[in-house]
Amino acid sequence: MRMPEVGDQAPDFETLDDSGQAVRVSDFRGRRVVLYFYPRADTPGCTKEACSFRDDFSAYESKNVVILGVSPDTERAQAKFRAKYKLPFHLLADPDHAISEMYGTWGLKKFMGREFMGVRRTTFVIDERGDISHVFEGVQPAEHSAEVLAGLT
Repeated sequence: MRMPEVGDQAPDFETLDDSGQAVRVSDFRGRRVVLYFYPRADTPGCTKEACSFRDDFSAYESKNVVILGVSPDTERAQAKFRAKYKLPFHLLADPDHAISEMYGTWGLKKFMGREFMGVRRTTFVIDERGDISHVFEGVQPAEHSAEVLAGLT
């Protein structure tokens, strides 16, 4: 599926978060949402990215922004990752990569000469009306939260 672009309505979905609660992106209408896709919980790059969002969390809160992380991990793996790094935002389970496919972040990747299917690190900012206002592709995990914050006005 094609990746949503700035101005598109954000595709809605329902999945379980790290606490086993059903979550839909439409639950957050009226607030901005940072919806970030990462390959796998508790790996070096994904940990750097999650911890940078954690460290900047108060700045997001002051802007009334919700952060949601999505990966193909199970809700149990997401819960362990969230607890281990004291993440103050919810992580969403996408084990069948349906959400990643819906957002166009599931695709062919290359690593050390090997090709495989997986999540391409991408972040969408969804405005209060549910429209995509920013798309960040190929992000650098450690610097990404600052990049997203700079894009929020």
